[in-house]
Amino acid sequence: MTVAIDRATGKRRGDAPRPGLGQRLKHGYQKHWYAYVMIAPVVVVLGVLVLYPLGYGMYLTLTDANSLNTARTIGVNEIEATYKFIGLDNYADILWGETAYDRFWSHFIWTIVWTAACVALHYTIGLGLALLLNQKLRGRTFYRLILVLPWAVPTFVTVFGWRFMLSDGGIINSALESLHLPTPLWLEDSFWQRFAAIMVNTWCGVPFMMVSLLGGLQSIDSSLYEAAEMDGANAWQRFRYVTLPGLRSVSSTVVLLGIIWTFNQFAVIFLLFGNTAPDAQILVTWAYYLGFGQQPRDFAQSAAYGILLLAILIVFTSFYRRWLNRNEQQLAI
Repeated sequence: MTVAIDRATGKRRGDAPRPGLGQRLKHGYQKHWYAYVMIAPVVVVLGVLVLYPLGYGMYLTLTDANSLNTARTIGVNEIEATYKFIGLDNYADILWGETAYDRFWSHFIWTIVWTAACVALHYTIGLGLALLLNQKLRGRTFYRLILVLPWAVPTFVTVFGWRFMLSDGGIINSALESLHLPTPLWLEDSFWQRFAAIMVNTWCGVPFMMVSLLGGLQSIDSSLYEAAEMDGANAWQRFRYVTLPGLRSVSSTVVLLGIIWTFNQFAVIFLLFGNTAPDAQILVTWAYYLGFGQQPRDFAQSAAYGILLLAILIVFTSFYRRWLNRNEQQLAI
């Protein structure tokens, strides 16, 4: 019997039953087999490099694995693993244990402050530079090249350069001393360690934000500015009602990327301080310290930190995207 689909309701009409899942998968494979073949290598690579480590890491969080009870080889002797399954005890210890504040919450608060401060500076400074470079300036191409250099130079080179400049005998303290100004202990005092970390990460992150926002500025129709100027809008009003709305889609994307990258920014903190600044460690560097920077190395707790980081970013991203969609719907109305 012929089966028809009601276009108004999308429901099937007729007596023929709906094909089963196996039949639908078989039909989809027969119809799109070439696409499946093309994406198969990517799926395999992602499975090996992402899914397997993630799954194994989630398993380790449910154990008490460390460097003393995992399988290892010493000389010709092979020692079998003796770690045990302990369920969610690692998460409970991290979040509510006796040392939860020192081991997790203090680093979590600092990570939030670090992320908010860095992304705010990235966006503000990047937008200001993008607005300047969007003007008809003499030597604009040269300025763009110079401002992109901090992003083009490898991160470890940039951070090591800043570390030399921030040392006690570095150029920054020498300049401050010549001006008879206080010389902070950038790499030793807790407050100045955090300040230096934000400063260095801002230097590294502004070029990306500047380039992205500059591309967004150049995509805004110039006739909108002409119309606003003819209506008597001043510079601030043109910026508020034309530039910012025109950058909304670009801004939402780069801010989200900036938050994710900064929240997981390992290189700047680790290369600037190593393990010598416990108060300046964000969650990702603290997780590395637990797993590789102490003895015995606590693999289970380190993996649990990684899963918590992933969960935090997933929750934040979902709420952020929902908030953006709600704002877009309100603007459309």
